[in-house]
Amino acid sequence: MTTKPKIIISSLDTIRLEKLMESLPDSAFPGKDDLEAELARAEVVDPEKIPSTVVTMNSTVRFSIESTSQEFYLTLVYPKDVDAKGGTISILAPVGSALLGLSQGDEIEWPKPGGGMLQVRIEEVTYQPERSGEYLR
Repeated sequence: MTTKPKIIISSLDTIRLEKLMESLPDSAFPGKDDLEAELARAEVVDPEKIPSTVVTMNSTVRFSIESTSQEFYLTLVYPKDVDAKGGTISILAPVGSALLGLSQGDEIEWPKPGGGMLQVRIEEVTYQPERSGEYLR
């Protein structure tokens, strides 16, 4: 896959993610350039205008990784909100960065640590804060 799918990010998520990125030294987050590139190419819209099938911060997503044929059900969160018991994935994790802004049915190739690529597919956005009217979460 050479063409990346269109991504949509809320203006609130964009502001928070830019502040997060500025607070991190380059060495603390190997995927920083990839996430910055995604933010730069994203269509930024008001939280109220985010389509209900788009992965936003704090969305719960069912997704698969092609190379492993595994399916996951995780909530995309900021690093401070990662739950050690599982059930969450940080935006700073390679797959977490790949999920942001995609819609149900989208696929994207994303760099994995140590080299190579992951093929990530969004199966379903089971919960999205904006869809539930939670714009200031």
